[in-house]
Amino acid sequence: MPKPIIAIVGRPNVGKSMLFNKIIGKRLSIVEDTPGVTRDRIYGESDWCGRAFTLVDTGGIEPRTDSQILEFMRDQARTAIETATVIVFLTDIRTGLTASDQEVAAMLLRSGKPIVLAVNKMDSTGAPDPDFYEFYNLGLGDPIAVSAVHGHGTGDLLDACLQYFPPEDEEEEEDDAIKVAVIGKPNAGKSSLVNRILGEERVIVSDVAGTTRDAIDSRFENDKGKFVFIDTAGLRRKSKVEEAIEKYSVLRATMAIERSDVCLILIDATEGVTEQDTKVAGLAHEAGKASIIVVNKWDLVEKDGKTMDHMREDVRKGLSFMSYAPVLFISAKTGQRVDRLFELIDYVSNQASTRITTGMLNDVLADAQTRVQPPTDKGRRLKIYYMTQVGIKPPHYVIFCNDARLFHFSYQRYLENCIRNTFGLEGTPIRISIRQKGDKEP
Repeated sequence: MPKPIIAIVGRPNVGKSMLFNKIIGKRLSIVEDTPGVTRDRIYGESDWCGRAFTLVDTGGIEPRTDSQILEFMRDQARTAIETATVIVFLTDIRTGLTASDQEVAAMLLRSGKPIVLAVNKMDSTGAPDPDFYEFYNLGLGDPIAVSAVHGHGTGDLLDACLQYFPPEDEEEEEDDAIKVAVIGKPNAGKSSLVNRILGEERVIVSDVAGTTRDAIDSRFENDKGKFVFIDTAGLRRKSKVEEAIEKYSVLRATMAIERSDVCLILIDATEGVTEQDTKVAGLAHEAGKASIIVVNKWDLVEKDGKTMDHMREDVRKGLSFMSYAPVLFISAKTGQRVDRLFELIDYVSNQASTRITTGMLNDVLADAQTRVQPPTDKGRRLKIYYMTQVGIKPPHYVIFCNDARLFHFSYQRYLENCIRNTFGLEGTPIRISIRQKGDKEP
């Protein structure tokens, strides 16, 4: 049985994301005074009194709305309620008890799940605000006064949730899963791909570019292994990142890349490789992440016998710095070749974790120097003593020589190609550090 799940639900702008961030101890969910900032379910891990649990932040529930996005948010919150072990219903002392609160409470009661009522923005200490007592009218038991800003009352809140957790011996430790960041420019089909993989409307899909603002974690398991898919906000050009919310989204996507094992770089087949695609791919490359270039919307392209070859060639030219990354043509809409992703993800993840013995590396090094002599400068020749591996994810090699200034970049690239030709290492960048005699070995 997985860890218990606490879902935080309530009207928009009552402070759900602020409370979420306070409990998990880091800024994972976007906090802004604009209602509707959190659109999808955001997951975080935390613990209380020795019990680990998963916390879910949801978009605000508006019982009556004509807005398509708000309707999506309401559906996402419903899904969170269905999967939760216990629900924290968050209300706002400043607005008092509203008709929307009563409708949300009725919806929660129909779910049959345990509910803990919390009244937020009780920031001052001492006697509670008289308006606090009107929340008893919801019929959800004793409300708990909390301040998401200062953290007051969060301990009492978690104590109340803890009583609904299943016995500890029923839980099992979750195995390590491959973390996969799905990245790309807006509207490339990232959320559609995640939904296709999961087989449910896990992430909001809309033709409106920028629908996904946070990085969303979704667990998935099949015969190929265990995976966590991180659907990220589309990365826009910096000139278009005007709203504070959009700036947070770019930061969140960058953080998602950092904590991933593998990056799926989605390219829109109808547009080809754009300047923005090269920037997105560059983030994954610079972070040293194993990567797969995924050309999506392949069903929308008119094809002949050579269309795929021409497109692959164009992708290779546009992303020439990622020649190591495999290219896969898919359609998230129809499911074409999506199943092949799992095998590729597992493969490139293993490649990024490859360790090569110092003896084998130096055999390759000796052979490479025999075929192409190291460069010289002003009569002084580069002497390479030995090479060793110091890290993985990505594979990191250190080469010791007589003078690092003689080690031309082109010869470094030549050695990298020799390593790849011998050991493969497909899908992962390689890091090579040059040290000269007298430097300490890491």
